[in-house]
Amino acid sequence: MIVDIFVPCFIDQVYPQVAESMVKVLEKLGCGVNYNPEQTCCGQPAFNAGYWAEAKEVGEKFIREFQNDRYIVCPSASCAGFVKNYFPELFHNSSLHNEFKQVQKNMFEFTDFLVNVLKITNLGATLNGIGTYHDSCAALREYKIKSEPRVLLEKVKGLEMREMNDTDTCCGFGGSFTVKFESISVGMGKEKIDNAVKTGANYLISTDTSCLMHMEGYIKKEKIDLKVMHIAEVLASGWE
Repeated sequence: MIVDIFVPCFIDQVYPQVAESMVKVLEKLGCGVNYNPEQTCCGQPAFNAGYWAEAKEVGEKFIREFQNDRYIVCPSASCAGFVKNYFPELFHNSSLHNEFKQVQKNMFEFTDFLVNVLKITNLGATLNGIGTYHDSCAALREYKIKSEPRVLLEKVKGLEMREMNDTDTCCGFGGSFTVKFESISVGMGKEKIDNAVKTGANYLISTDTSCLMHMEGYIKKEKIDLKVMHIAEVLASGWE
Protein backbone atom coordinates (compact mmCIF):
# COMPACT_ATOMS: atom_id res chain seq x y z
CA MET A 1 0.00 0.00 0.00
CA ILE A 2 1.21 3.49 -0.86
CA VAL A 3 -0.14 6.32 1.26
CA ASP A 4 0.14 10.08 0.98
CA ILE A 5 1.03 11.96 4.14
CA PHE A 6 -0.06 15.44 5.10
CA VAL A 7 2.27 17.17 7.54
CA PRO A 8 0.50 20.18 9.13
CA CYS A 9 2.34 23.49 8.97
CA PHE A 10 3.05 23.76 12.70
CA ILE A 11 4.44 20.21 12.82
CA ASP A 12 6.62 20.92 9.79
CA GLN A 13 7.97 24.12 11.36
CA VAL A 14 8.12 23.30 15.09
CA TYR A 15 7.83 19.53 15.67
CA PRO A 16 9.24 17.78 12.56
CA GLN A 17 10.18 14.75 14.67
CA VAL A 18 6.45 13.95 14.94
CA ALA A 19 6.15 13.57 11.17
CA GLU A 20 9.39 11.59 11.09
CA SER A 21 8.00 9.22 13.73
CA MET A 22 4.78 8.76 11.77
CA VAL A 23 6.75 7.86 8.64
CA LYS A 24 8.90 5.46 10.65
CA VAL A 25 5.79 3.64 11.91
CA LEU A 26 4.08 3.52 8.51
CA GLU A 27 7.19 2.16 6.81
CA LYS A 28 7.62 -0.46 9.51
CA LEU A 29 4.10 -1.65 8.71
CA GLY A 30 5.00 -2.00 5.04
CA CYS A 31 3.42 1.17 3.70
CA GLY A 32 5.10 3.11 0.95
CA VAL A 33 5.02 6.76 1.98
CA ASN A 34 4.58 9.57 -0.54
CA TYR A 35 5.25 13.16 0.55
CA ASN A 36 4.44 16.07 -1.72
CA PRO A 37 6.96 18.80 -0.78
CA GLU A 38 4.68 21.49 -2.23
CA GLN A 39 2.11 21.01 0.55
CA THR A 40 1.67 23.74 3.14
CA CYS A 41 -1.57 24.15 5.10
CA CYS A 42 -5.14 22.86 4.99
CA GLY A 43 -6.59 26.34 5.63
CA GLN A 44 -7.86 25.79 9.16
CA PRO A 45 -6.16 28.80 10.85
CA ALA A 46 -7.70 31.25 8.39
CA PHE A 47 -11.10 29.54 8.54
CA ASN A 48 -11.22 29.61 12.35
CA ALA A 49 -10.26 33.29 12.34
CA GLY A 50 -13.18 34.08 10.02
CA TYR A 51 -11.18 34.55 6.82
CA TRP A 52 -13.17 32.11 4.71
CA ALA A 53 -12.07 33.47 1.34
CA GLU A 54 -8.42 33.05 2.29
CA ALA A 55 -9.14 29.61 3.78
CA LYS A 56 -10.80 28.57 0.52
CA GLU A 57 -7.75 29.68 -1.46
CA VAL A 58 -5.44 27.61 0.73
CA GLY A 59 -7.91 24.71 0.65
CA GLU A 60 -7.97 24.74 -3.15
CA LYS A 61 -4.19 24.33 -3.16
CA PHE A 62 -4.52 21.48 -0.66
CA ILE A 63 -7.12 19.67 -2.78
CA ARG A 64 -5.04 19.94 -5.95
CA GLU A 65 -2.01 18.50 -4.15
CA PHE A 66 -3.82 15.34 -3.09
CA GLN A 67 -5.52 14.19 -6.26
CA ASN A 68 -4.15 10.66 -6.17
CA ASP A 69 -6.88 8.31 -4.95
CA ARG A 70 -4.84 7.12 -1.98
CA TYR A 71 -5.24 7.29 1.77
CA ILE A 72 -4.01 10.60 3.20
CA VAL A 73 -2.57 10.07 6.68
CA CYS A 74 -2.15 13.04 9.01
CA PRO A 75 -0.66 13.22 12.55
CA SER A 76 -3.26 15.74 13.66
CA ALA A 77 -6.91 15.10 14.44
CA SER A 78 -7.47 18.84 14.23
CA CYS A 79 -6.34 19.15 10.61
CA ALA A 80 -7.87 15.85 9.52
CA GLY A 81 -11.13 16.81 11.20
CA PHE A 82 -11.13 20.20 9.49
CA VAL A 83 -10.81 18.62 6.05
CA LYS A 84 -13.54 16.08 6.78
CA ASN A 85 -15.99 18.43 8.48
CA TYR A 86 -15.47 21.90 7.04
CA PHE A 87 -14.35 21.45 3.45
CA PRO A 88 -18.06 20.93 2.61
CA GLU A 89 -18.68 24.47 3.89
CA LEU A 90 -16.09 25.80 1.45
CA PHE A 91 -16.43 23.57 -1.60
CA HIS A 92 -19.95 22.10 -1.77
CA ASN A 93 -21.36 22.71 -5.25
CA SER A 94 -18.14 24.45 -6.28
CA SER A 95 -15.95 23.66 -9.28
CA LEU A 96 -13.94 21.42 -6.93
CA HIS A 97 -16.96 19.56 -5.54
CA ASN A 98 -15.92 16.11 -6.77
CA GLU A 99 -12.26 16.67 -5.94
CA PHE A 100 -12.98 17.78 -2.38
CA LYS A 101 -15.25 14.77 -1.83
CA GLN A 102 -12.39 12.47 -2.81
CA VAL A 103 -9.95 14.18 -0.47
CA GLN A 104 -12.54 14.17 2.32
CA LYS A 105 -13.03 10.40 1.88
CA ASN A 106 -9.30 9.64 1.80
CA MET A 107 -8.25 11.76 4.79
CA PHE A 108 -7.42 9.82 7.99
CA GLU A 109 -5.95 10.78 11.33
CA PHE A 110 -2.90 8.64 12.12
CA THR A 111 -4.29 6.46 14.95
CA ASP A 112 -7.60 5.99 13.16
CA PHE A 113 -5.69 4.77 10.11
CA LEU A 114 -3.59 2.31 12.14
CA VAL A 115 -6.49 0.79 14.08
CA ASN A 116 -9.40 0.92 11.64
CA VAL A 117 -7.73 0.66 8.23
CA LEU A 118 -4.54 -1.34 8.80
CA LYS A 119 -6.13 -3.20 11.76
CA ILE A 120 -2.90 -2.85 13.76
CA THR A 121 -2.81 -2.21 17.50
CA ASN A 122 0.63 -3.49 18.56
CA LEU A 123 3.60 -1.71 16.99
CA GLY A 124 6.21 -3.44 19.15
CA ALA A 125 7.05 -0.13 20.81
CA THR A 126 8.74 0.16 24.20
CA LEU A 127 8.65 3.18 26.50
CA ASN A 128 9.34 2.74 30.20
CA GLY A 129 7.35 4.93 32.55
CA ILE A 130 3.85 6.18 33.32
CA GLY A 131 1.76 7.94 30.71
CA THR A 132 -1.50 9.84 30.71
CA TYR A 133 -3.52 10.69 27.62
CA HIS A 134 -5.10 14.03 26.73
CA ASP A 135 -8.19 13.98 24.51
CA SER A 136 -7.96 17.04 22.28
CA CYS A 137 -11.26 18.77 21.53
CA ALA A 138 -10.69 18.20 17.81
CA ALA A 139 -10.00 14.49 18.23
CA LEU A 140 -12.90 13.84 20.57
CA ARG A 141 -15.62 16.12 19.27
CA GLU A 142 -14.84 16.72 15.61
CA TYR A 143 -12.91 13.68 14.42
CA LYS A 144 -14.64 11.51 17.06
CA ILE A 145 -11.81 9.23 18.16
CA LYS A 146 -11.40 8.15 21.77
CA SER A 147 -10.59 4.45 21.99
CA GLU A 148 -8.10 4.22 19.11
CA PRO A 149 -5.19 6.08 20.77
CA ARG A 150 -5.76 4.26 24.03
CA VAL A 151 -5.79 0.82 22.39
CA LEU A 152 -2.43 1.60 20.78
CA LEU A 153 -0.89 2.99 23.98
CA GLU A 154 -2.02 0.02 26.05
CA LYS A 155 0.15 -2.24 23.85
CA VAL A 156 3.36 -0.22 24.40
CA LYS A 157 5.72 -2.36 26.45
CA GLY A 158 6.84 -0.80 29.73
CA LEU A 159 4.26 2.01 29.59
CA GLU A 160 1.63 2.16 32.31
CA MET A 161 -1.28 4.32 31.25
CA ARG A 162 -3.31 6.20 33.86
CA GLU A 163 -6.40 8.28 33.11
CA MET A 164 -6.36 11.81 34.46
CA ASN A 165 -9.43 13.55 35.82
CA ASP A 166 -11.40 15.53 33.23
CA THR A 167 -9.30 14.20 30.36
CA ASP A 168 -12.00 15.29 27.90
CA THR A 169 -11.97 18.97 28.91
CA CYS A 170 -10.18 21.58 26.80
CA CYS A 171 -6.54 22.37 27.59
CA GLY A 172 -7.09 26.02 26.68
CA PHE A 173 -5.31 26.14 23.32
CA GLY A 174 -8.11 26.61 20.80
CA GLY A 175 -5.91 28.32 18.21
CA SER A 176 -6.38 32.09 18.37
CA PHE A 177 -8.27 31.65 21.66
CA THR A 178 -4.85 31.42 23.31
CA VAL A 179 -4.00 34.92 22.11
CA LYS A 180 -7.39 36.58 22.48
CA PHE A 181 -8.12 35.18 25.96
CA GLU A 182 -4.67 34.57 27.39
CA SER A 183 -5.55 34.46 31.10
CA ILE A 184 -8.42 32.01 30.55
CA SER A 185 -6.26 29.89 28.26
CA VAL A 186 -3.44 29.71 30.81
CA GLY A 187 -5.88 28.84 33.59
CA MET A 188 -7.33 25.98 31.56
CA GLY A 189 -3.84 24.75 30.75
CA LYS A 190 -2.86 24.85 34.42
CA GLU A 191 -5.89 22.76 35.38
CA LYS A 192 -5.06 20.20 32.71
CA ILE A 193 -1.43 19.95 33.82
CA ASP A 194 -2.44 19.69 37.48
CA ASN A 195 -4.65 16.72 36.60
CA ALA A 196 -1.86 15.10 34.61
CA VAL A 197 0.64 15.54 37.44
CA LYS A 198 -1.76 13.96 39.95
CA THR A 199 -1.61 10.68 37.99
CA GLY A 200 2.12 10.44 38.65
CA ALA A 201 2.76 10.41 34.90
CA ASN A 202 6.15 10.91 33.29
CA TYR A 203 4.60 11.46 29.86
CA LEU A 204 1.64 13.55 28.70
CA ILE A 205 0.52 12.10 25.36
CA SER A 206 -1.92 13.29 22.71
CA THR A 207 -2.81 13.04 19.01
CA ASP A 208 -2.53 16.80 18.64
CA THR A 209 0.74 18.70 18.81
CA SER A 210 -1.11 22.02 19.04
CA CYS A 211 -2.45 21.05 22.47
CA LEU A 212 0.93 19.66 23.51
CA MET A 213 2.66 22.87 22.41
CA HIS A 214 0.32 24.93 24.58
CA MET A 215 0.72 22.68 27.62
CA GLU A 216 4.48 22.36 27.15
CA GLY A 217 4.78 26.13 27.41
CA TYR A 218 3.21 26.03 30.87
CA ILE A 219 5.23 22.97 31.88
CA LYS A 220 8.52 24.65 30.96
CA LYS A 221 7.61 27.96 32.59
CA GLU A 222 6.72 26.25 35.86
CA LYS A 223 9.61 23.74 35.59
CA ILE A 224 7.31 20.73 35.97
CA ASP A 225 8.84 17.28 35.57
CA LEU A 226 6.54 16.10 32.79
CA LYS A 227 7.41 15.36 29.16
CA VAL A 228 4.92 15.90 26.35
CA MET A 229 4.91 13.37 23.50
CA HIS A 230 2.84 13.00 20.37
CA ILE A 231 1.49 9.47 20.09
CA ALA A 232 3.52 8.90 16.91
CA GLU A 233 6.70 9.48 18.92
CA VAL A 234 5.56 6.97 21.53
CA LEU A 235 4.72 4.32 18.92
CA ALA A 236 8.12 4.81 17.27
CA SER A 237 9.98 4.35 20.56
CA GLY A 238 12.15 1.38 21.49
CA TRP A 239 12.82 -0.13 18.07
CA GLU A 240 15.04 0.66 15.11
